[in-house]
Amino acid sequence: YPLYQLGNPQLRVFRTNFFIQLVRPGTAQPEDTVQFRIPMEMTRVDLRNYLERVYNVPVAAVRTRVQHGSNRRRDHRNVRIKQPDYKVAYVQLAHGQTFTFPDLFPKGKRPGGSSADEDLRDQVLEEQQQRQSPDPRRGGVPSWFGL
Repeated sequence: YPLYQLGNPQLRVFRTNFFIQLVRPGTAQPEDTVQFRIPMEMTRVDLRNYLERVYNVPVAAVRTRVQHGSNRRRDHRNVRIKQPDYKVAYVQLAHGQTFTFPDLFPKGKRPGGSSADEDLRDQVLEEQQQRQSPDPRRGGVPSWFGL
């Protein structure tokens, strides 16, 4: 519909055509730096406006780089298959803002697991380890080498 309507114009809802992914960095980053995977068409100005206007996140600086896709896979005809390139953005948050990834799978106690279930699981794991352990009477000779 046209951009301007006489009389009573409709309210417009603007949605972006971009999808951004928040990525856990492979190397250690400062606490005020967040890593995103963004589309190739998105610029650093677009990302800054997106974060500030949609999510109300104050941004100090945005740095981007293009990560080339892997070229190692081959198909059934031994032809290389190239993964698509993608852009990585490093967003430095404003002064005093920090971001840490939440621990979704803590190593400690699980809230839903009962002690009986955990005991049964531990017992089954011990039995599996005993079955998979080598026979001590063979003296280190592998199981495939024998009669």
